[in-house]
Amino acid sequence: MPRTVHCVKIGAEAEGLDRLPYPGALGQRIYDNVSKAAWQQWLQHQTRLINEYRLQLADAEARKFLAKEMEKYFFGGGELAQTSYVPPPGGDGSGKTS
Repeated sequence: MPRTVHCVKIGAEAEGLDRLPYPGALGQRIYDNVSKAAWQQWLQHQTRLINEYRLQLADAEARKFLAKEMEKYFFGGGELAQTSYVPPPGGDGSGKTS
């Protein structure tokens, strides 16, 4: 039976992650409070940030920026960095069709 968490992002019980998605205390906090679905949404947002800001993941400052954005995305504490991404009309931006 899959592990469930009360996801802070979607505000409901949902299937939890299988393992820590990130090292350290932030990774543990995400593991304890974020669903698989919300994590997938973050990965899409993270990809947009990497592309928009032309981040080089070998750069420690880029990784620090993404970690701060990840914490804000899930737990608040400031405004998220903006991207120019606009979902298609009638879509949710997930790329899935009904």
